[in-house]
Amino acid sequence: MNKKIRWITETAVMLALLVTLQAVTKPLGQLVTGSCVNAVLAVTVLLVGMSGGITVALISPVCAFLLGIAPNFVTVLPIMIGNVCFVVLLRLIAGKSHKPIWRQPLALAAAAGGKFAVLYLLVVKVVCGIASGALLGKKLGNVVVLAPPMLQKLPTMFTWPQLFTALIGGAVALLIVPVLRKALKK
Repeated sequence: MNKKIRWITETAVMLALLVTLQAVTKPLGQLVTGSCVNAVLAVTVLLVGMSGGITVALISPVCAFLLGIAPNFVTVLPIMIGNVCFVVLLRLIAGKSHKPIWRQPLALAAAAGGKFAVLYLLVVKVVCGIASGALLGKKLGNVVVLAPPMLQKLPTMFTWPQLFTALIGGAVALLIVPVLRKALKK
């Protein structure tokens, strides 16, 4: 099969899986949905490659917003950046399948920590801190950009839960990627 067609197919399958998991797990809360999303991101970058992982990482928050999972549209860009940080660090440190196995937990810890730090800084410190005065109560069309209840909710959502969901999802991915590699002959 042509490499480009294979990449498009694998990336599309992973994106479809991600959107399905987002929709199905939405009622189960952030811990379950976030862990599933991070598992798909990790599997994608480790199996499909950096470009596939980045593609899914960028599209995922848009889908989450459209499904009502992302709490506010001002969080979409920070989530994109956090997701990209996660997949890039995971791929760069874990590498391909021929790298030593001890690098995978190290890669996961660095990737989860990086995503946590990026989201904490961008959402908690920038959106809820520095920019909150400019965004609070303002409207973009008919939509309130940042309402007081959301300003209180975002810091809780974008701190430790982000680290835990990245660690859980990444750990699940590290367990299933070797099985998938064998099945896909990668």
